[in-house]
Formats: sequence, C-alpha cells, structure tokens
Amino acid sequence: MDLSANFDIIKALFLGTVSFIVTIALTPILTHFLYKYKLGKQIRSSDNAPIYSKLHAKKSGTPTMGGILIWFTMLVLALFFFYLAKITDISFIEKLNFLTRAETLLPLGALVASAIIGLWDDIFNIRKVGPRGGGLTVKHRLLFYTIIAIFGAYWFYAKLDWDVIHIPFMGNFEIGLWYVPIAIFVIVATSFSVNETDGLDGLAGGVLLSAFASFAVIAFMQGRFNLASFCVVIVGSLLAFLWFNIPPARFIMGDTGSMALGTTLGIVAMLTNSVLVLPIIGFVLVIESMSVIIQLTSKKLRKGKKVFLSAPIHHHFEAKGWPESKIVMRIWIISGVTSVLGLILVLIDHT
Repeated sequence: MDLSANFDIIKALFLGTVSFIVTIALTPILTHFLYKYKLGKQIRSSDNAPIYSKLHAKKSGTPTMGGILIWFTMLVLALFFFYLAKITDISFIEKLNFLTRAETLLPLGALVASAIIGLWDDIFNIRKVGPRGGGLTVKHRLLFYTIIAIFGAYWFYAKLDWDVIHIPFMGNFEIGLWYVPIAIFVIVATSFSVNETDGLDGLAGGVLLSAFASFAVIAFMQGRFNLASFCVVIVGSLLAFLWFNIPPARFIMGDTGSMALGTTLGIVAMLTNSVLVLPIIGFVLVIESMSVIIQLTSKKLRKGKKVFLSAPIHHHFEAKGWPESKIVMRIWIISGVTSVLGLILVLIDHT
C-alpha cells in the first residue's frame, strides 16, 4: 500500500478518534442542560398504545435530543478542519479537511437540515404540542423529510451529474430522470426506518454504527476517502453516544438523531452507488419497517387484528418478556453479521 493510502487510513482513524473524544467531552454539558430543564420524552398514552405505554412508562421523562451530540460534533469538526486548512500552510492540517463538494457537502447539509427538523419535533413532543401531544404528525414529518430528499436527489442529478445505479454482478446502468424518484424513496425510507428502530436503549445507535462502519469501508475501497472519513466521524460519535445510551440510558437519541442519521445513511448509500446493498447492510432497518407496515395493514384489513403484540418488532419481543438488553444485543449481532455479508457482496462484486 502506498504512503498516500496509509495517510488516508490514518486520517479517517484520527478524525474518528477526535470525534469520540469531542462527543465524550460535550456529553456532560448536554446532559446537565437536558436534566436541568427537564427536557424529557413523553410516552404515548395508554389509549393509543396500551402495551407500549405499559412497557415504557418508567422511561417517561428520560432526557431526549441526545442525537445533538452526533450531528453537532460532525458539524464542528467539518467546519473546524475546513477553515483551519484555509488559514494554515501546514500540509498535515490541510489534509485533515474532509469537507468537499463532490463527497461530503451533501450528506453534511442533509444531516444538519434533518437534525433541525427532528429537534423541532422533539421540542414539540416535550412541550406536548401537536395532535395528542406527540409532536409532528407522520404526514408532517413525511412532508419535511421528502423535501430534503427532493433537494438531495436534485443535487445528485443536477449538481453531481449522477444518474447511474449499480446492480451487483451486472454493472452500472444509466436510468436518467428515474434516478430522482429512486433517490427520494431511498432517502425517505431509510430515515423513517432508523426512526422506527430507535425504540430501545442503544438499539438504533448500535445498528447505525455497524452500517456507517460498513459504508466507510465501501467508500474507502472506491477511493472516496473524504466520504470514508465522514462515516468514521459518525462512528466515533456513535461510540461515545452509546457509552451513555446503553441500558439504562442516560438520554435517548430523539428524532434529531434518528431521522438525521437515517437521512444521511440513505445519501451515503447513494453516493457510494451501493443502494442495492443497503437493504443487506441495513437488514435490521428493513425488518423493523416491515413489521410496522404488516401491523398497520393487518389492523386495517382484519378489523383491528394484530400480527405482533406491539410494533415495531423489537417491542413485540419486549412484550413477550425478553429483557431489553437481550433484545438490543441480539439485534446488534444480527446487524453486525448482515453488515459483514453486505461487505462480502461488495468485495466479490469488485473482484
């Protein structure tokens, strides 16, 4: 391996380590603020979700918006090294900049924009604003995140001149304007799938960690070193977040974390042209969303009859009496295995 490749590995690992340290350092400040002003999550009423409410009543009031740590750290590091590279002549410092128009500007912008909407939703939930006091409705969230996805799809097609989709073992195919609706669907579906997965302490964080680590490897294989660094920075922040989020959670991610990271994961999958590998790497996300779709469809078509005791599926296992930590760790293992399977597929495809 040449020296430049070695440096790119060092760069990604260094930035990931810095991200971990910065997030750890910021955590006491955020938790003090959240606890001081009692910015805790409101649990759905027993009328709307009786099983869920019973299982999670003890978590009512647990500080939310912990996802701020992840996207804020990313934003700070991206801007810090970008501007530091502008004002310094030190080669090492200049090379640490990972904010570029071609690779990381779009996912960073989407991360922050989605996080702001999620933060708004979290605040509404805390203040019991909105229908049934639960924050933004699904329709409103779908509208806002679709707007972000539309902008992202436009950026791919118009700014990056991108209309190619890769089918493993078959190659690249130019699909023209069809790329736009596909990109919108992938981004929105991934954001909502991550949000559905964020239901137990540490669950979404662990699943996202293995997913972003996998896409960091894929980006590195493709020579997209700045995008790889971007993913590793998220991994570093997620590791620090999980330190405080594992059961019993000091705080929870909230929509400002789950929706933002889901949106970003979808965009990263598109940027690496690995959208058809995403369902394998994010297999847990697919299962979580499918369980919700199946449950809602069953209740509508079968006059209220349910397939699962509670949905998403992690709540079904919780309702069956599984300890929370057992559910979380087993899903982490599944996510880790499917992430490796996704990487194996990519490696074979590129052999």
